[in-house]
Parts: sequence; C-alpha cells; structure tokens
Amino acid sequence: MADYSNEECVLVLQGGGALGAYQAGAFEALAKSGVQPGWVAGISIGSINAAIICGNPADQRVAKLRAFWERVSVDLPAAGWFPSGRMRQVFGEWAALDAMAKGVQGFFKPRFPWAGFTQGGALRGISYYDTTPLRETLLSLVDFDYLNSKGPRLSVGAVDIETGNFTYFDSQTTTITPEHIMASGALPPGFPAVEIAGRHYWDGGLVSNTPLQYVLESAGKDPLCIIQVDLFSARGKLPKSLAEVDERQKDIRFSSRTRLTTDRFRQLHELSAAAARLAAKLPAEMQADPDLAQLRAAGPPCPVTLMHLIHRPQTFEAASKDYEFSHLSMTQHWAAGARDIERSFAHKAWQDRKPTEGLQLFDLTARPDDQ
Repeated sequence: MADYSNEECVLVLQGGGALGAYQAGAFEALAKSGVQPGWVAGISIGSINAAIICGNPADQRVAKLRAFWERVSVDLPAAGWFPSGRMRQVFGEWAALDAMAKGVQGFFKPRFPWAGFTQGGALRGISYYDTTPLRETLLSLVDFDYLNSKGPRLSVGAVDIETGNFTYFDSQTTTITPEHIMASGALPPGFPAVEIAGRHYWDGGLVSNTPLQYVLESAGKDPLCIIQVDLFSARGKLPKSLAEVDERQKDIRFSSRTRLTTDRFRQLHELSAAAARLAAKLPAEMQADPDLAQLRAAGPPCPVTLMHLIHRPQTFEAASKDYEFSHLSMTQHWAAGARDIERSFAHKAWQDRKPTEGLQLFDLTARPDDQ
C-alpha cells in the first residue's frame, strides 16, 4: 500500500450533476482504504459532495453521502425491465425527462410561474427551477459548525455574474454557509443565481469545471497527493448521430482543461528545476538575483502526486446523463467510482510510487483508446 503519511491528501471533485454519484462511490472506497482527505475542493455537484464530506466526522461521511444520493435519486418502477442495451438507454432518457418535468426530491423543483413569463423580477427567480429544497437538504446532512471549525479544508468555486471572474470560497478564510455551496452549483438557466454579500453567483463550471488549478496555486510546502475525480472525459469516440454529438460536445465542454492544467504545471515544475540547476552554476554574487528567484518560484513549492480518476461514458448513458437521476443509474455510477479507486490503488505503479520533486500524474483506469 502506498504511504500517505508524509503527504497531504487532497480530493478534487469536478461538476457533473447526477454523475456525482461516481464521486461518492470513489470516496467510499477511499475511506475503506483508510485514507481521509485533509482538503476537499469542488465545483457544482462536486461542491455538494465536498460539503457533505467536510461537514461530518470521518465515521459518518459515507453514510451522509449515501443519504444524499438516496434522497435525490428516483426509483422508477420500470427499472428492472431494462438491464442493458438500447432499451436501457431509453429508460435513462425517460428518467431524465421525469426529472425535467417533476424536479428532483431534495434538490430542485419546477418554478411556477415559469420565469420566462415574467420580467424585472429578482435575479434569484429567473430560472426554470427553484433550488430551495437543496438548501434544506444541505442543512439536514451537513454540520456547518463542524465544517467551519473541525472539518477538512473546503474550497468551492463560483462565478461572479457581473464581472465574469472566478471566486473561490475557502473555509480557511470564509465561514461557509449553504449559500456558498448552492452558488457553486447554480447552473443557469436551470438554477437561479445565489446572492452572497451583495454579489450574485452562478455555477463555477461556466469558467472551469475543475478546481485543480486553484489547489495547485494554493499549495503550501508539504507534499500533496491529489485525487482528482472527473465526471466528463475529454477523450471519446467520433459521434455517429445527433444524440451522440450532443453528448460528445458536453463531455468536451465540461472536461474543462484538466490536461491543460496538468501540462502547464508540469512545465512550471521543469522551469523551476532548470532554474535551480542554473543557480548552482552561477557565481555567488548572482544567487540572490530577483529574476532568478522568480524563475525558481514558478512552480508549486511542493512535490505533487496526482491520481486522475475519470468517469468514462457507459453504454447506457446519453446527453442527459448529468440530469438522469434514476436510482438504477445512481447505483451503477456509485459502483463504478468505488471500483475505479480500488483498481487504481491496487495498481503496481501506484503501489510503487514515491513522493518526489515535480509533478507525477497517474491515470490507472484508462482504456486503450483513451491514451
């Protein structure tokens, strides 16, 4: 088993609606292995999972995650008729339409009258759905006093509507409330903006669907072991129908530059290492040169190991997969997340890893055509 004792474990959770059950399953397997994160960063549904993790003692986190996903998933009576194949996909589309029409218990409900028939109303009412049920769910499953005083560090990202700038709410500097979590997941036009301290926020996924860059830029000096759980895969097959085009464009849009971020920080690590080697060759009077110091500080100040766990599209999924809240799909996504963590932790490359300088990247559940 890999040794985490000299590293801070960071869990990074991407947005992705109903696919977030995959993250919950991954966390269950992580907890079973004895690993608990000291820092969790999330966007959208990732921020909800993150709040539940950080807002409960370690021995209650999996149960509270399970309670959330049981609450927001719908056990449709016809689920057992469609175990696989095209009809299973049809069932998923039906379940997604059910969520669109009725909303999702404990999460969101249709807004009446529909905001499209009104003008000049409060910004919080300009949306197709009302997310008041989510606030009540968060209050019932997250101990915000514990989160802000004893829980792991929590960082959630949202977008300031007026400036278009990314904002991170971090429990190290901000008292986190349900509104901060809801702001991170306020994806328009489905969900309304959330007002915090006079500013209005939408879902952080509008700018970037992963908080990885924030984590790397906020790192301290201790080695980091980052487990990033993504819900959309940047790589995929060429679409063969309009339905597949819709799904593929969503995957590309919300996979959100993970490879760009890791490539950039690898280059910054290499630049810092090159500057350190150059410094060793320079005379003593040039060692304190400010330009050299800036180059040496280009990368994160600590070694980083990153396990990239990606939910790969399953055959029954379609473009509606992020709002398909059937209990059947939830349990399948949960099981897939747990399985991928277990496979990754058992992999020889992970077992043999050693924290070193630089950025180590592991993607141990990739299929051959993902490479």
